[in-house]
Amino acid sequence: MITVHHLKKSRSHRVLWLLEELQISYNLKIYERDSKTNRAPAALTKIHPLGKSPIITDGKKVISESAVILEYILDQYGNGKLRPKDTQSAAYQDYQYFMHYTEGSFMPLLVLSLIFNMMPKQPMPFFVKPIMKEISKNIHKIYINPQIHLHLQFLEKKLKTEKWFAGNQFSVADIQIGFAIHCAKSLLAENFNYARLNQFLNEIEKRPAYQQAIKKGGPVDL
Repeated sequence: MITVHHLKKSRSHRVLWLLEELQISYNLKIYERDSKTNRAPAALTKIHPLGKSPIITDGKKVISESAVILEYILDQYGNGKLRPKDTQSAAYQDYQYFMHYTEGSFMPLLVLSLIFNMMPKQPMPFFVKPIMKEISKNIHKIYINPQIHLHLQFLEKKLKTEKWFAGNQFSVADIQIGFAIHCAKSLLAENFNYARLNQFLNEIEKRPAYQQAIKKGGPVDL
C-alpha cells in the first residue's frame, strides 16, 4: 500500500488529491513545518536524502518529485484514467507539456516570489529592514510579478478554447498545474484578474476529491 509522507502546505497536496480521485486506499503520515524557518522537518531525510516533499513509499520503493509520483500512481493504479489515451493526440502532447512546464517553468517563479516576500520578515538589525523591504518590493515590481503575469496570461489564453489543460477531459495535468495557479492567486491577491483561471479554480475546488484531500492534509498553500 502507498504511504504518503505529507508535508502540510506543500506540493504534496497534489498526491493526496490524485489518490482521492482514483479512490485508492493509502496511508498518510503528516509532517509539520518548522514554525520559525517554515522548512520541512529533518525527519523527512530519513525517507529521502533531500528531505523534500512530496514523497511516497510503495513497498520498498521510495519515489519523490510531483510529476514522477503522479505518473507512477497512474502507471500502477490508474487503470487508464485521468490522462489522454491516444499518445499521438494534441491532448496528450498538452498533458505532457503541462506536467513538466508546471515545475520546470512556472513554480520556480512562485517560489522566488515567496522567498523575497519572506526576506524582510527575517531577523536583522532594525535599520536594515526598510532597505530589505525596498529591495523585495523592487525585485517583485521589476522582474518577478511581470514574469508571473506573463505565465498567467499564457494559461488564461489556453483555457479560452478548452475547459481543461489537456483537452476537454479532466486529467492529472490539471492536478499538477492547479496547485501552482492556486499559489499564484494567493501571492498576487487582488492583482489576480484572470476570469478563465478563476473559473478553473472554482471547478477544481468543487471536486469532492479535492475537498477530501484538504480535509485530510490541510489547506493548499506554499
